[in-house]
Amino acid sequence: MQDIGTIGILGGGSWATALAKIVLTNRQEINWYMRRSEQVEEFKRMGHNPNYLPSAEFDTNCIHFFTDPEVNNFFRSCDTIILVTPSPYFKGVMKRVRKSSIRGKFIVNAIKGLVPDEHILISEYLEREFDVPKDLISVVGGPCHAEEVARGRRSYLTVAATDLMMAEAFAQVMRNDFVSCVTTKDVIGVQYSSVLKNIYAIASGIAMGLMFGDNFQSVLMSNAIAEMNNFLNATHLEYRDITDSVYLGDLLVTAYSQHSRNRTFGNMIGRGYSVRSAQMEMEMVAEGYYATKSMHEINRKYRLNMPIMETIYSILYDRDDPREAMLELSKTFK
Repeated sequence: MQDIGTIGILGGGSWATALAKIVLTNRQEINWYMRRSEQVEEFKRMGHNPNYLPSAEFDTNCIHFFTDPEVNNFFRSCDTIILVTPSPYFKGVMKRVRKSSIRGKFIVNAIKGLVPDEHILISEYLEREFDVPKDLISVVGGPCHAEEVARGRRSYLTVAATDLMMAEAFAQVMRNDFVSCVTTKDVIGVQYSSVLKNIYAIASGIAMGLMFGDNFQSVLMSNAIAEMNNFLNATHLEYRDITDSVYLGDLLVTAYSQHSRNRTFGNMIGRGYSVRSAQMEMEMVAEGYYATKSMHEINRKYRLNMPIMETIYSILYDRDDPREAMLELSKTFK
C-alpha cells in the first residue's frame, strides 16, 4: 500500500470542514490552511468552524493551522494536499504558491468546479502552471453533502486517480463507519461530472421555483444524465458506468436535496430573483453559476448538443425569461 503521508486541507468552507472531519476519523492530526487568521482564532476558541458546520466539533490539538502568509509553509509541510477552495478563489490562492512548494506532492482535487476565467479543469491548471504530473493528481467526488457528514450520516465517495494504488491509499483514509469509498481511473470524467451536475441542479431549482412539478423534474433529470453521458463519451472516452454514484448519485442529490446551494440558487431564479440579487442573498458560492459560463465556452470547441446547459446559460447570462426558456427546453426532452 502506498503511503500518502501527512495530509493537508486547503480551504475553510463547509466541504473542507466535512473532509477534515472524515480524515480525522483515521488520522491523529492534519494540517489545515484557512485564509483568514481571525477564522482560525475563533475555531481554536470554539472547537468548531465558526462560519460553517457548527455541529462538527474538533479537537483542535489535532490540527496544525496555517493562514494567509504561510501558504507555502503549508504546502511544504504536507505530502498530500486536498484542494477545497471555491473555484472562483482557487487561482488567487495558487498564485501565491511557489512551484518548489508543490513539487512531488500528491494533490487531491475536491473542488467541484472549473477555473472560471480559464475554462479548464483544476487538474489541467495544475499540470500547466505547476508541472504536476498526471499520476500525482487525484479527484474525490460523489453524493456527499457536508451537512450530512457533520451529522455522521451515511455518505458515499469515489476517489479517481490514474494510479489506482494511490487512489486506494487515499480511499483508505476516507473510509469509516459512515463513509463508503471506492476508486476509479476516470479522473477527467469525475471532474466534469462534478461540474455538470451543479448546472443541472440549477435547472432543477429553476423548475422548482416555477412550480413545474415532480413529473417535469423526473424527465429533466433523466435528460440531464443523458446529456452528461454524451459529453463525457464524446470528449473523454473511457470505461464508466454513468449510473455509478459518482455520476448519477451526485447529480440526484445535488438536484433534489435541500442542502444543495445550486438548487437553492436556481429556485430563487425561478421565483423571480435576478442573478445578482440571488447571489447577494446566498451566503455560499453556487459553483454552477461559474460552471455554466465555462462549460458554454468549452462547448464552443466540441459543438455538442447540450440543450439543458445552454438553456441555463441563456437564463443566467443572456437574461432570457426562465419560464419561456424552460418551456422551450422541454420540447427537446425524450
